[in-house]
Amino acid sequence: MKRKVLIEKRDGKIRTYFIEDDDIVEIHSTPVSGGEADMHRLGDIYIGKVCNIVPNIGAAFIEIGKGVNCYYDMKDAASAIFTRKSGKKALCIGDELVVQISREAVKTKSPTVTSNLSFTGRYAVLTHGNTRIGVSSKIPKPLRETYKKELSGLQNDDFGIIIRTNAKDAPLEDAADEIIALREEYYSLIRAAQTRICFSCLKSAPPSYIADLKNVYMDGMEAVIVGDKDLYTRIHLYFQSELPEKLGLLKLYDDPSFPLDKLYGTQTILDRALMERAWLKTGGYLIIQPTEALTVIDVNSGKNTSKRGSEEGALKVNLEAAREAARQIRLRNLSGIILVDFINQKKDENTQKLLNEFKFFLAQDPVRTTLVDVTALGLVEVTRKKIRRPLYEEEQQ
Repeated sequence: MKRKVLIEKRDGKIRTYFIEDDDIVEIHSTPVSGGEADMHRLGDIYIGKVCNIVPNIGAAFIEIGKGVNCYYDMKDAASAIFTRKSGKKALCIGDELVVQISREAVKTKSPTVTSNLSFTGRYAVLTHGNTRIGVSSKIPKPLRETYKKELSGLQNDDFGIIIRTNAKDAPLEDAADEIIALREEYYSLIRAAQTRICFSCLKSAPPSYIADLKNVYMDGMEAVIVGDKDLYTRIHLYFQSELPEKLGLLKLYDDPSFPLDKLYGTQTILDRALMERAWLKTGGYLIIQPTEALTVIDVNSGKNTSKRGSEEGALKVNLEAAREAARQIRLRNLSGIILVDFINQKKDENTQKLLNEFKFFLAQDPVRTTLVDVTALGLVEVTRKKIRRPLYEEEQQ
């Protein structure tokens, strides 16, 4: 698969576009300036203070800054690193502990924090609270077994290691060196936490466009194209530090007469990704409506008049809709519960064919996405891991 990344600064936003085989498949947006909208990012680590405990839902609320109360799962307390303990219970009001933002604030919902800290590198993730040694299932099995064997000596009671998909194309020595660096960062942060006051930020996550580059698959990467000189300078420093062997991929595009958004049509793709309606080639269309609790995708036959009402016609529209729905879910970064209302089909074998196709397309998404079931009313239920804000919310910042 051929890959490219475009990064542009325009209209007060820094936008990152992931391109696979000439199609834009993901868009991420962040404000140019810092300020409140850019605070409390995914991955930030703080010393927080327990301000409330709600036993009936198994949760606590932890303050990480003035007026910033975060949801916290009480089960995480078993692995918590406390800097100040107020009582003998696993978690008490007034306790101060090290927490990491695991989900950013979404609309009216506060950020979610966890005591299970993660330190993410290019090839590996060090995990506090989970001490297993794991390897991405997308790495070929022989290499997975090699990694597990080589890393078995690192098994301990403090942290675990997860080898990321990017490691499949890297020398094992590079992954091992990175794990050593992550281990030192982990222990340094724990030592520093014991000397810091409540609400201290122990670690700031990099800007989202840098985090995007850390997470993107480099397999098949042809270029990382940046349409702004200042951004190019910052990203160049990141490549020099973290990915020196990939520095040749980084390109500055600064032709004012024909900017990046016109060359790749990014504004058109962005506008379409923010619309409620997404058209299908068959003439049908999807209506995509996010709500507070879930997202609903409704499939309509639209302008497709061939064999209207027939089983064959419904299957044709549904199969294209399945592909496009999976594409839109990733493009718009929709997450949580997603219900898809396909056109009704009478034959069970056609329904199964549709579900198999939909599962296949959803599996292409690097974010964990699961086709759960078909409800009694014939709605297809999908869940997608919720990590960061959906695109339409990022554009509203």
